[in-house]
Amino acid sequence: MIFAESEDFRDKRPLGIVARALRRLHLDGPLLLALIVVASVGMLILYSASGQDLGIVLKQSLRFGISVLALVLVAQIPPHFLRLMAPWIYLTALLLLFGVMIGGDVGKGAQRWLDLGFIRFQPSEIMKLSLPLMAAWYLHQQQLPPGPKSLVVVAVLVLVPTVLVGMQPDLGTALLIAASGFIVILIAGMSFKMIAIMVVLGLSMAPVLWTLMKDYQRNRVLTFLNPETDPLGAGYHIIQSKIAIGSGGVFGKGWNNGTQAQLEFLPERSTDFIFAVLGEEFGLIGMVVLLSIYVFIIARGLLISAQARNTFSRLLAGAISLTFFVYVFVNAGMVSGLLPVVGVPLPLVSYGGTSMVTLMAGFGILMSIQTNRKLLST
Repeated sequence: MIFAESEDFRDKRPLGIVARALRRLHLDGPLLLALIVVASVGMLILYSASGQDLGIVLKQSLRFGISVLALVLVAQIPPHFLRLMAPWIYLTALLLLFGVMIGGDVGKGAQRWLDLGFIRFQPSEIMKLSLPLMAAWYLHQQQLPPGPKSLVVVAVLVLVPTVLVGMQPDLGTALLIAASGFIVILIAGMSFKMIAIMVVLGLSMAPVLWTLMKDYQRNRVLTFLNPETDPLGAGYHIIQSKIAIGSGGVFGKGWNNGTQAQLEFLPERSTDFIFAVLGEEFGLIGMVVLLSIYVFIIARGLLISAQARNTFSRLLAGAISLTFFVYVFVNAGMVSGLLPVVGVPLPLVSYGGTSMVTLMAGFGILMSIQTNRKLLST
């Protein structure tokens, strides 16, 4: 009786009330807190990167609020229902990509958006989540590790949207979509022999990909190898980004005191290159802190994947977590000059709407898998 009363007392404390509310909403407290912290850091950096434009920060805050709502709503969907809906979600995303190709809005030389009057969005962002869903759905029904037939089917599922997004053109998003599908195959237990074969096939396709790339995309690759060959043209972004990060040193110049950002030397400082603003103003320590929070988010997602009770949930949770890692790795590597510039935003920090909503919806799936794992059949 005393034990029961003490349990009831604990449930009535503020933390107990919060924990009970999170359980009822199928939310994972540590993961949700980490996501909110990253987004809050993003608002702080965005305010400085935008030249103290409070309007942009308010717009981003509204988008984050919508994203959290999307996370909560998706978290209420049981994993088995997601598995049933996966093919239809994938087909819908595919049709939207075809819609972009036929009559999408053009901006900055690319045809990537659909304008429905009341909303303008990028269907390629939806495909980032739809493809892992579809690949996990298919492999759930197959014997693992996947054989040649299964690999061919998944390869087709990956190739079609990758080509459609690449034609927009959006090389960065196309590569991320391809990576999300490849990650599902890796988690499914593909043999090292098959991995080697796929790597060789990928390398053999490099010359074909090179011929299909736009001139500015080729320039980005060449500039990555030697930015100083065109310091005022294709190499300008990465040179200014490296200057910003290097000038920040260990402790940084202080919030709103970054000269590269505040004097507008750094291009795309609110979107793709916002990590350089963080490095300049908060230094190495600031970058390490943010990356550490990212690592926690990824580790938490992988833990959820390891605890999942069926193949679909395990593959999907692992793919969402590792694809998130790819986003962070590519952006940080791009901004620091370790990878070519491919236009990948920093998750939950860069200014943008569709990408944030899609990411948070993905984490809603993770939380659904986590809180429903005891109900899933093996």
